[in-house]
Amino acid sequence: MIISAGQQNGTESYKSLLLDMPLERSLSGVLNLIAERLATRPGAALARIWLLNPADICSVCPLREDCPGEDNCLQLVASAGNPINSPGEDWSSLDGEFSRFPVGVRKVGKIASTGEPIEVLDIETDDTWIARPDWALREKVKAFIGQPLICRGEKLGVLAFFTRQRPAPEEVQWLRMVADHAAMSIVNARAFEEIASLHQKLELESEFLRQEIVETGAMGEFVGQSAALQNVVRQIDLVAPTDANVLILGESGTGKELVAREIHKRCERRERPMIKVNCASIPRELFESEFFGHVKGAFTGAIKDRGGRFEAADGGTLFLDEVGEIPLELQGKLLRALQEGQYERVGEDRTRQVDVRIIAATNRDLKKEASAGKFRIDLYYRLNIFPIEVAPLRQRKEDILPLASLTLQRAARRFGRPSVGLTQSDLIQLQNYDWPGNVRELQNVIERAVIASTGNRLRLDLEPLSGEPQQTQPTATREKQGDILTETAMRELERKNIEAALEKCAGRIYGRQGAAQLLGLPPTTLTARIKKMGIRKDRS
Repeated sequence: MIISAGQQNGTESYKSLLLDMPLERSLSGVLNLIAERLATRPGAALARIWLLNPADICSVCPLREDCPGEDNCLQLVASAGNPINSPGEDWSSLDGEFSRFPVGVRKVGKIASTGEPIEVLDIETDDTWIARPDWALREKVKAFIGQPLICRGEKLGVLAFFTRQRPAPEEVQWLRMVADHAAMSIVNARAFEEIASLHQKLELESEFLRQEIVETGAMGEFVGQSAALQNVVRQIDLVAPTDANVLILGESGTGKELVAREIHKRCERRERPMIKVNCASIPRELFESEFFGHVKGAFTGAIKDRGGRFEAADGGTLFLDEVGEIPLELQGKLLRALQEGQYERVGEDRTRQVDVRIIAATNRDLKKEASAGKFRIDLYYRLNIFPIEVAPLRQRKEDILPLASLTLQRAARRFGRPSVGLTQSDLIQLQNYDWPGNVRELQNVIERAVIASTGNRLRLDLEPLSGEPQQTQPTATREKQGDILTETAMRELERKNIEAALEKCAGRIYGRQGAAQLLGLPPTTLTARIKKMGIRKDRS
């Protein structure tokens, strides 16, 4: 058999295409390569590829009346061609009348449903499968070959080729081979993209989690036995196993982030990361990029694609600290991400899906700000599904001693001062202070005192509240206020302190003249301690 130069060139172009397809790692690269190479073949009119994807435009689809109502449909993903009598038409466009085909509808849908090719080798004698005969006549299209894209038994889509000359049997065979190799290349490209996406996500998580390690304070657990703290723990137990959004309320430094971490640790998402966004530290112009990411060139300084915090937290928890600082103009996009689980990177049209649990924290009255138009009321209600309020340290002074002791132990180890300890006068000074900076201030005070200490004495830098009564130390212990107390000694000191207060108040606990007010404790807490320590209330 004699092979013409044209046939030889055609064979070589098919071989080249088969060799080049596996080299493409991106899905769009594979699809465009196939369509564009086929469109450059002699006599080619149009080459197109549809892939099976979740239905997305059902309400406006031109073929919705013929649709059997399946979840997937064929979506046009690559197109290339050479119009000769259709001025102004862009055959590379992925929109238009045939951008979607329901499975089983028209020739393309039929190929996808049966997994069998359709070959119309002479349209003039068989136009059964041609939806627009006028277009075929105008463009001098003579034949259509449609091949299913199948890999390992899975139907992926359809490859369609319109040509202006009757294809030879060898051409049909080559197109079958192209379809087989295309299906495998599509599967491989999807796998490469998934691997790249996972790698990028791991890098993103690693970047944000490294920041978390630096920013996380010394307190890694709940410390204290106050009624207010126990109430917070009970609320965490209730909401953690659910997927509900949580709004943590409280002054700065009360431990709102610790509450958020405890909720995440006890929920079903605990195997995925909890990513923190400090909304108060992000420049206004970078909020959207920080939340949703950006693509290269989206703005000055965007030198590469970068995912945002939502992407890093996908499948896990996103902690929005100081959520009240989010600019009003961005709150709508945040609300959409919460309600629909969708967002776009800055500078990108592609809509991405995300599944995150939101835990937010604020020291502001968001309801009041929403009423004043400074915070979106719909976003407030979306965040405030389960509120948890963390009491300030001045309202749970019984937690000061264990917090100070734990912080002292850690600071002493870190700064190489193992001999320093809390004395009786230190404890009285800590109890008398109002702690406007709450737990964070307590940690800073103790750490600063450890650094400034000489020998085994701490140097606490605190000023007692004006008007607060100074508690008088018993004479027997005043002389030894420089001694370091053991845990047993501190408990005994607490017992004697309670007994002294009861004696001064004639056993009265409640009211303005009661021991609870004198000690700065909630009456219920004092009652529980009296019972636990076996103290007699009647000290007369």
